Amino acid sequence: MSENCSHDCSSCSENCSSRENKSLIKKPHEFSDIKKVIAVVSGKGGVGKSMTCALLAAASQNGGKVTAVMDADITGPSIPRMFGVTEHATGSENGILPVVTDGGIQIMSMNVLLDNEAEPVVWRGSLISGTVMQFWTDVIWTGVDVMFIDMPPGTGDVPLTVFQSIPLDGIIVVTTPQDLVGMIVQKAVNMANMMNVPILGIVENMSYIKCPDCGRKISVFGESAVDALALEYGIPAVAKIPIDPELTKAADGGNIENFKNDYLSAFLNKITAKLK
Repeated sequence: MSENCSHDCSSCSENCSSRENKSLIKKPHEFSDIKKVIAVVSGKGGVGKSMTCALLAAASQNGGKVTAVMDADITGPSIPRMFGVTEHATGSENGILPVVTDGGIQIMSMNVLLDNEAEPVVWRGSLISGTVMQFWTDVIWTGVDVMFIDMPPGTGDVPLTVFQSIPLDGIIVVTTPQDLVGMIVQKAVNMANMMNVPILGIVENMSYIKCPDCGRKISVFGESAVDALALEYGIPAVAKIPIDPELTKAADGGNIENFKNDYLSAFLNKITAKLK
């Protein structure tokens, strides 16, 4: 037992003798129906994790799967804005109901609970983690084929809570081409391995930009490292998202659901086929 042990195994990743030999996995709401759960993670902020999560959800829904997004980034929620969601979540005597986008994606986020989306959430870690778990246990998710969890960056309280308490089918790691990111990816991979969660794929965002005149791919942030990283860590699926002003415009305008692209379609098909 660590000398700093708080005797709260739910917030600790140590494998010590005092840990009770029981699962920390929480059941979803009794009326929920969720088949697959995939967390979208990054070792640091600013790599486009939420954008990637939104694109994955849109591609999944457009591909005929009933899709949901749990926005676990409590202090920096952006999923509702990308989908143009402005209404608030509602509830019944049975539980909380997620908001639903025009295309049918079910969403739960801190921003659909606040009166003003610009209102800061100034909470300590335990309260933030507890709210994320309420999104899992108190929200009624209906007939969901695939749920994506948009995780906050890093390997802190919320990722630990989600990895321990929600039955994840796997994670997708989001990165960018810079050399420094290799170390950041390694942290995310090591955490996944520590928690025995499969790594389904890796997405390199801002991978390149296409010249509007000649169509040549320009590596603005350096040569792509995603294939080498995937090979090094045995990650089965790889995708590259370019710098695309139209994608940014669609996300900022709340229209990402209708953005025409095939950046992640093949990637998503490979992942979902592996989960069957």
